[in-house]
Amino acid sequence: MADWNNPLDDPAADPFAIAAEAAADLHRLTGVEKHDIAVTLGSGWGKAAELIGETVATIPATEVTGFSRPALEGHVGTLRSIRTPGGKHVLVIGARTHYYEGHGVRRVVHSVRTAAAAGAATMVLTNGAGGIRETWRAGQPVLISDHINLTADSPLEGATFVDLTDLYSRRLRDVARSIDPSLDEGVYCQFRGPHYETPAEVQMAKTIGGHIVGMSTALEAIAAREAGMEILGFSLITNLAAGIQKTPLSHAEVIEAGREAEPVISSLLARVIGAL
Repeated sequence: MADWNNPLDDPAADPFAIAAEAAADLHRLTGVEKHDIAVTLGSGWGKAAELIGETVATIPATEVTGFSRPALEGHVGTLRSIRTPGGKHVLVIGARTHYYEGHGVRRVVHSVRTAAAAGAATMVLTNGAGGIRETWRAGQPVLISDHINLTADSPLEGATFVDLTDLYSRRLRDVARSIDPSLDEGVYCQFRGPHYETPAEVQMAKTIGGHIVGMSTALEAIAAREAGMEILGFSLITNLAAGIQKTPLSHAEVIEAGREAEPVISSLLARVIGAL
């Protein structure tokens, strides 16, 4: 459905009914009745789709109700159904809507709600982000142990109270470490974007307990928990954050770091998904 006629833009619409309609579209277009795992591929993680298993179907996301065209290089704009060697069906989301695009939080979390409506019990969220720890290097994957939501927004509407105590599953992080024991972890801070954080904002994030800064993931994780999903989060450290890194930041740098790291991190992610 075209961006200018998105049903999620109607404030009176039920976003969960729209997600159920999108899940029905997925069933019709892929022929897969139920997906077990969903994966959102952020910058640098795209090649993992080639390694997870056999592709059953690849469809433009805009053919599914409520989805928007990606606004960012590194997001392919497709939904892909893959069958793992173990027989599980994985929905690979290459069509992330970022909060800074200004479409509203319903569109940001629509892919997660669609995945849940399609049957997925596990949500894997990946991103490219800035690192605050000086020991981290560009191209390093880290697990997300928790997050700080600095968007001043939430996908929850009305008196919807959801416990976020163990939002990023310790069990799933342990599964990931069984594949790569060297994986470090940290707290992800989602800023609104699209500008990069100032050095002072990075120091603020560090002071309040953050280790990773970026512009996605936290709102999606909240929606996934509301839907009852178990969540695993990965960040690719594409650069050190402003003030930690002494040179200017650029999106080209993020894309290049993702390209260089892609073979290694994609293999890691595929192996982790295979173990879930």
